[in-house]
Amino acid sequence: MEKWILSQKKADFNAIGQKYRISPVLARIMVNRGVTGDEEIQTYLYGKESDMHDPRSMKDIVKAAEIILDAIRNDVSIAISTDFDNDGLLSGHSLDTAIKRLGGKAFIYAPDRVSEGYGMNRRIVDEAYEAGCRLIVTCDNGIAAFDAIAYAKEKGMKVVVTDHHEVGFEEAEDGTRTFILPKADAIVNPKQEDCKYPFKGLCGAGVAYKLIQILYEEMGVPKQELYGLLEYTAIATVADVMDLVDENRIIVKRGLELLKDTNNIGLKALIEVNKLNKDRISAYHIGFVIGPCFNAAGRLETVQVAFDLLQAKNEAEAMVMAEDLKALNDSRKDMTLKGVEQAIEKIETSSLKDDKILLVKLDHTHESLAGIIAGRIRERYHKPSFVFVDVEEGIKGSGRSIEAYNMFEGLIKCKELLGRFGGHPMAAGLSLPAENLDALRKKLNEETTLTEQDFIPIVRIDVPLPFSYITEEFVEELELLEPFGKGNSKPIFAGQHFNVHSAKVLGKNQNVLKMVLVSDEGCPMEALYFGDIEAFNQFVEAEYGENAVRNMYQGRNSQVDLAFTFYPSINEYMGRKTVQVIVQNYCRIKR
Repeated sequence: MEKWILSQKKADFNAIGQKYRISPVLARIMVNRGVTGDEEIQTYLYGKESDMHDPRSMKDIVKAAEIILDAIRNDVSIAISTDFDNDGLLSGHSLDTAIKRLGGKAFIYAPDRVSEGYGMNRRIVDEAYEAGCRLIVTCDNGIAAFDAIAYAKEKGMKVVVTDHHEVGFEEAEDGTRTFILPKADAIVNPKQEDCKYPFKGLCGAGVAYKLIQILYEEMGVPKQELYGLLEYTAIATVADVMDLVDENRIIVKRGLELLKDTNNIGLKALIEVNKLNKDRISAYHIGFVIGPCFNAAGRLETVQVAFDLLQAKNEAEAMVMAEDLKALNDSRKDMTLKGVEQAIEKIETSSLKDDKILLVKLDHTHESLAGIIAGRIRERYHKPSFVFVDVEEGIKGSGRSIEAYNMFEGLIKCKELLGRFGGHPMAAGLSLPAENLDALRKKLNEETTLTEQDFIPIVRIDVPLPFSYITEEFVEELELLEPFGKGNSKPIFAGQHFNVHSAKVLGKNQNVLKMVLVSDEGCPMEALYFGDIEAFNQFVEAEYGENAVRNMYQGRNSQVDLAFTFYPSINEYMGRKTVQVIVQNYCRIKR
């Protein structure tokens, strides 16, 4: 079970509420998230494009813009070396759009996930050179492309790197670090040690957007055209699981508004084939519907399918391509489920389950799914997790971490065992000889300082909330806190004693538990639970006995008294609106 913790940061919530015309509950939630101070609160609630940071404080960004503008003015073809995931795809598309808007010639190149792996490579350099390109601009990669960039420089090409990944380093015995950068003509990455840009959490498309801002300002392009690119940047920000704080919050909030009435024929088609309500698209739909469809192209086929969809000019063709992407994503879901089942079996039937850091190698699994499967394993065990698959030259892996463990730094300590690697504190990709896997598992687990406490999921409760407080107006007010996602999760409300008055299982797949909960003050509320219903029933039976479960489902006085965490919502049916709660966690707190 989880460890429940009530956030108890102090502030004058009534005063904040009065000043910004919000409820004290909303004020408390913001303070819990570290949003304090007039300017920060104002931007959090009502931030707009003009509140974003000045890109000119980012190291090398003006220099990079000058190199690109010089190429455009001199009719030099520009190669955009991007990546095969959402962030690479959308940063590449944005930069391609911008260069062509300014009259330049641009060509997009992406690596093949299976045969080449992440990042710029010599094949891309050769193809770009043969196509007449003499400038390469990277998107969402390049900070670790030492060989490919050196090769491009040998051929007389200029290289501009735009990236957001961690900068590699060598660490001396005394702990001092020497950061290592490729020999590019300009490197735009806010994570460089000497970069003064105030926000380090942009995704690759966010960094590219900042560069485009300089290009457009220098060439007098109206700001509305720049802002129009935020829908692409928003998709990349959510899909790349960046923290939705600071200007990322503005990017996603504004981008979601643009998506409702997007002019991009391909995005319209993708929204339609997935049967999304364009007026209600949220960060959730980007993270779990739109993003995975784009990712499926680079995972199972070729990223060119996704580029073609984004650049579609014909609605009928766009619908065909969108249907293809949806079908690819559906196939990816089935393959992922099989991979997760295999991984769990290997962990549960071996000594792997006792490790603090999980490393599991799968058989007959598409390598592009390793990261998704690693994420599912991390969620199940709440441990840093790596999933590996066989490739032509050894094995390739992808990792997903927990807050207590910096995965990128962990791999740096084992770099002598690895081929290529890179990533963030929370995610990483790597390749290595198959015979090194056991040594890597041993060293990662020996080096870690993780404790058993780090593996207990923490549920941070924002506010204990009586049912009587939940009204339609309050639920609508909560929308001010959106978009929700990593770094700005949905608020968690809780109550200690609710009687489960009745319960029934709904849904075509019998996967929704509908309950009527009655609070201590006698206030009833409909509740929905989308979790493991069988586990819930087993918990209730263990606490209250088999008869209690039977009575609960028969609508009798069950005497089942539980604590729940929840989020309120509005149920609309046949024009009638009622408030309800979506249950997330449960436990028993004895009176």
